[in-house]
Amino acid sequence: MEARKIVLRPVVTEKTSNLRAAENKYVFEVATDANKIQIKAAVEEIFKVHVEKITTWYARGKLRRRGRFVGKTPDRKRAAVTVRKGESIPVFEQV
Repeated sequence: MEARKIVLRPVVTEKTSNLRAAENKYVFEVATDANKIQIKAAVEEIFKVHVEKITTWYARGKLRRRGRFVGKTPDRKRAAVTVRKGESIPVFEQV
């Protein structure tokens, strides 16, 4: 799989900003079928940093109603990537 198809987008929230400042962790939304080895290779290829640790979790989509119609939000997989001390990912600095 291509690196850009594995790492879909950065997750920028107050909680992830605190993680970035305190622990040098960056959170990305990733492809649901990607494993930790593929995620590590993709982040290192795209951002030219050294990855030390990856934590992943899977969030199932929720059921939502609009009147009599029932739908489901998409399933998501996220990865918290710990980068070597002294390195940073510039995409998060601009946001």
